[in-house]
Order: sequence, then structure tokens, then C-alpha cells
Amino acid sequence: MLITTPNLSRPDDSYARLIATHEGLSEAESHALNARLILILMNHIGDADVLAQAMELARKA
Repeated sequence: MLITTPNLSRPDDSYARLIATHEGLSEAESHALNARLILILMNHIGDADVLAQAMELARKA
């Protein structure tokens, strides 16, 4: 089941780290980083139904 309620222990720190990860990258490099990060996290989740729910929710937003 997809968790849609806040679930990060330190959301501000996580967001700041994500932004810092993109520092100094071109737009293309930033898009590539996002794609790699998504694939890494998809692999970590591993549940096709959860991933389908997440993709549907992201598309609606």
C-alpha cells in the first residue's frame, strides 16, 4: 500500500540534501540525476502495485 501521509523523519533536511545534490549541474544533468534517483528508489520499493499507485498519483498532481 502506498503511504501518502507525511513519513519522513526529517523532511527539511531531506529536501535540503536533494537540492544540494543538484547544485552545479546543468538542466540535463539534473534531469538525469532525477531519473537515476527514481530508478534507485523504485528498485528499493520493489512492489509493482505500490509503484503503479505512486505513478498514478504523481500524474494526477
